[in-house]
Amino acid sequence: MAKKTIRYASDHQAELGKLLRNIGYRHGLWQVFRDFVAMSAFAISNAVDHRNFATREAEYLKTVSRYTKDETNEIARGLALVVLALEDGLCDFLGSLFMSLELGDAWKGQYFTPYEVSRMMALMTMGDKTQSEIERKGFITVSDPCIGGGALVIAAAHAMQDAGVNYQQHMHAVAVDVDIVSVHMAYIQLSLLHVPAVVYHGNSLSLKMWSEWRTPAHVLGFWDTKLRRADEPAPVIQPEIHAAKRPELVELNISIEAILAVLAEQQDEPQNESQPPTILDTFAPSINLRDQMALF
Repeated sequence: MAKKTIRYASDHQAELGKLLRNIGYRHGLWQVFRDFVAMSAFAISNAVDHRNFATREAEYLKTVSRYTKDETNEIARGLALVVLALEDGLCDFLGSLFMSLELGDAWKGQYFTPYEVSRMMALMTMGDKTQSEIERKGFITVSDPCIGGGALVIAAAHAMQDAGVNYQQHMHAVAVDVDIVSVHMAYIQLSLLHVPAVVYHGNSLSLKMWSEWRTPAHVLGFWDTKLRRADEPAPVIQPEIHAAKRPELVELNISIEAILAVLAEQQDEPQNESQPPTILDTFAPSINLRDQMALF
């Protein structure tokens, strides 16, 4: 029987597929793919998310112990191939590879939406609301209750990029998936594309959550604070009252505008960081990317 030819989307994908299959002769392809995305996700998370460092470092060491030094070096090279592929442009690189290797067929009948379809659906869903939300609060929030490899969120970022809007500054995503492999794939891709996002390993129906994965763009961009402040009502300031309490400013003939600027600086002083958004936030975004996607 002739060996089946695998159709890859790019040279980088073909090289990564070959790498994983070579290691898979000893460990099994599904296990190697699962461990590859897990170790990659652990490495990225531990660079920025100190809340979960100890647990994820222990999981990383447990996972990597299954492989030889040469296999570990090859797995690290595999992550470099993902980086190179995503530098060529926004795409669902890992989701497409998952399907090319027929891992979806072998595991619970799982199938990922092709990226071209995801782009079309993101364009239909984003609509005119994107610009109005950005003008109102500076950014737009999107959610995907079954993230898969991250195709829809990546497609939403792609749509903003095509519209001339920097998604790295003006879009935040919250995503959920019940499958930890999908969570790891989405987290890796959103992290490497610098999408501010929180990816939950959880159940969108029962609202149970087992872990959260905050992308480097989320952590380094202080999005916990941005999201909290966006939901807070604007403070009501009575200039004449504050001026009366600051006679030294009045005597110096400092304008009300200057007084308000001082007060604004005081309000912006660092405070204790609150808890990050919970899984409940996935149901109150600016745009739910699945609203018009029931067939997919």
